[in-house]
Order: sequence, then structure tokens, then C-alpha cells
Amino acid sequence: MSLLSRLFQRTADPREALRPLWHRVVEISREPKWYAQHGVADTVAGRFDMITAALCLVLLRLERDPELKGPPVLLTELFVEDMDGQLRESGVGDVVVGKHIGRLMSVLGGRLGAYRDALAQPGEDALAAAIARNLTLVDGADPVDTARALRQLEQKLAELGDDELIAGRIPQ
Repeated sequence: MSLLSRLFQRTADPREALRPLWHRVVEISREPKWYAQHGVADTVAGRFDMITAALCLVLLRLERDPELKGPPVLLTELFVEDMDGQLRESGVGDVVVGKHIGRLMSVLGGRLGAYRDALAQPGEDALAAAIARNLTLVDGADPVDTARALRQLEQKLAELGDDELIAGRIPQ
């Protein structure tokens, strides 16, 4: 292969294989049940919180399989790509987009740790406490109810084969 053909060769973006999973994470986070039944606030903050909660559960599922080392990083890159677009669409300028993305990644990392620790605990108390800290809920919402619903999603993810998960075939 010549130097020029190697320089101008189009290589497939490895993130493309995970795009269906990313879209499914967003679909899950937008399901009306989270807002109507489980107390997540139907606001910009609440929707972001729900995306990060669903994404964290998927990342934790991917983390459990040592053969799936690349997908968590690539899925996080899709999160950044989407959040970058959302920020720009909402009027955040080029100069500060990077700073906002840095904060969002910090938030995601903190929540990933909080959910990882809480999901490792039996019962719903630790998860409900993590939800109370990390999800914008409507007044009077019971974080234990939301914890039960997230635990059900975690169980669905655990039951999926790797290929189904990567393809975004997460049942409702």
C-alpha cells in the first residue's frame, strides 16, 4: 500500500459499533415511566441525571466483562460527543464548551463510583441514598421506588449477552 493511500485511507470509527447502544441508553432515559412513576423531575437537570444513571448502569455491566475493555471508553466518547452538541445547541460558546464537558465528565465519574458502590450493597438503602444525591427528583418522590426501578434495569442488563448489549437490544 502506497504512502498516499495509507494517509488518505478512510478507517471505520470504532464508536459506530456502539452507537445503537448509546441511542438505546438515551431512549431508556427518556422513557415516561421514570418521570411519571418513579419521581425523576422532567427538567433539563432531571433528564441529564437520568441519562447518566442509565449510562452508569450500562458502563458497570460492560465493566464486569473483562473482554469488553474498549466499549466503555468508546461509549463515554459518544456521551461527550452528544453533550458537546447539546451544549452548543443551547448556546454555549466554543470558548467554554471544553470546560463544561470537563465538568460533565467529572459528574459522570462521580456518579459511576456512587452507583457502583451502592449497587454492590444488598437491599435498596444505599442505592436510594445515591439516587437522592445524584438524581433530580420531584418533591415527595421516594428514592427507594426509583432504586427498585434502576435495580430492575441493572438485572435486565446482567441477563443480556455481550452481543445483545453492544447492539443496544435492551428490553423495556
